[in-house]
Amino acid sequence: MFQDEARFGCINDLHRCWVPPGVRPVVGAHLVREYTHAFAAVSPHDGTLDSLILPVVNAQTMSISLDEVARRHADEFILLVLDGAGWHQAADLKVPDNMRLVRLPPYSPELNPVEHLWDEIREKWFPNLAFRELDYVEDVLENALHTLEQDPARVASLTGFDWLISISLNAS
Repeated sequence: MFQDEARFGCINDLHRCWVPPGVRPVVGAHLVREYTHAFAAVSPHDGTLDSLILPVVNAQTMSISLDEVARRHADEFILLVLDGAGWHQAADLKVPDNMRLVRLPPYSPELNPVEHLWDEIREKWFPNLAFRELDYVEDVLENALHTLEQDPARVASLTGFDWLISISLNAS
């Protein structure tokens, strides 16, 4: 499995949108700096996704996330690939007995397929939206993660490296 976290907040990123010719789109913006964080672990080959929404990112919340993944896969040994964030290496990080952590090389987010999930969530659930309160952000994020957890084929399609293999086969 691969693991990553992402920050979601009331500040939105502007995205392209379709409007009639000659009309300039109006998109609201909200500049409140409040955030929540999504933790996700994904198995690209079968689309299994385990996620949590937690208020902060640190060794304690990372330990909670690892415990949840280990609990959901209690009968399996999990090789969890993640980046080198400080909370992934903290001395007080608690790694479950049925899990081993493997770190990706530094500065290589493109090697972590979970990044594609964050792109999908931001594109499909958060485009050009402004939120008055963090509770609304969490509601949308919860809906997005729940929808993806219920659709392993979509998750496998987003996170699998099959597209990379097919490109290299077609190029040769």
